[in-house]
Order: sequence, then C-alpha cells, then structure tokens
Amino acid sequence: MSKPEAPSCIRNQEPILSVLRDHFADRRNVLEIGSGTGQHAVFFAAALPHLSWQTSERPENLAGIHAWLNEVALPNTPAPLALDVNTEWPAQRFDAVFSSNTLHIMSWYEVEQLFMRLPDVLTDNAMLAIYGPFNYGGRYTSDSNAAFDVWLKERGAHQGIRDFEAVDALAGHVGLKLIEDRAMPSNNRCLIWGS
Repeated sequence: MSKPEAPSCIRNQEPILSVLRDHFADRRNVLEIGSGTGQHAVFFAAALPHLSWQTSERPENLAGIHAWLNEVALPNTPAPLALDVNTEWPAQRFDAVFSSNTLHIMSWYEVEQLFMRLPDVLTDNAMLAIYGPFNYGGRYTSDSNAAFDVWLKERGAHQGIRDFEAVDALAGHVGLKLIEDRAMPSNNRCLIWGS
C-alpha cells in the first residue's frame, strides 16, 4: 500500500524533536498514543536511537503505520499496537508517553479515559509529552486556532481545542506535575509532565 502522509507531521517534527531531546534524553521506552500515519515515529526513532518507540493506533489505522515502519526498518520501532483509549491497553510499562494532535480529535470523555489509564502503563518517574493547540483561561490563543476549532466542531461535535487548565487538572489527578509548557510554531504547545 502507499504510505499515508500528513503535511503537518513534516512541519512540526523538528520543533517537537527539540523538546524530546531535552526531556526524553534519559528515557528508554516510549509509548506513542495515536500514532496516525507513523511519520512521527520513524523520524523521532531515527533521531533518538536510544529510545524504543512503540507506536499505537486504532486498528483501522495500523496498516499505514506498518508501511512506514517496514520501509525504514529501524531496530527501535517494534510493531504497532492496536490501542483505543476506551478499551484494552498494553500490559507493558513505559517511562515516557508521547501524543501529538490527538486531544482535539478525541471526545472529552476519551481524553479523560486517556489520563485515567496512564498509571496502568507508566513506570515510576515517567514523563508525558503532549503536542497540539490549547486554550488558556477559556480563550483562543490566536484567530487561526479559533477558526480551527470551528472547523473541528463542523467535522464532529465531540471535537475541539481543549482548555489547558482542564487537561492539566486531569494530569494532576493521576500524579503528574507540569514541567514545561513550551510555545511551538503555528500557535501550538508542547506540554511536558513528570511523575
């Protein structure tokens, strides 16, 4: 099959990598939740060979990830896992979790499920990195984010840009503390929590 491609992955991979170099330097096993096309996985795994980069996605999206992983054939990218945040999670544990551009696609219930299940897969002193757009104080950070939110809600009423404070509260409920909130290009953020 032809590999799926997301232009946003190419645009944001270098800025995200700079955050991961800072915060995942001492990590070993990363679970990526919502790996999408698989492009991020092959880029980050190649740039950070000390990490085992475990992709995961809903079953219907796994074929595209397989195509990317098989083409690059890196030693630190195991086969992708089928993972729907509402159902069964992997039994293994990870010292880092990464997710990009997922929270605004999921329903709020699914965002809550994601955070509630994190303790089941995180080791002690694990880290969580989430990339995407966020509102602060109930307000959009840019006109482009406001327009993006309208577009998301037209696609599905359950979608939308999440409030940073609400997401940070979910992280706090499972014992994670915010370490960094880094501004990224195109009015996105990269949020890092530690346990």
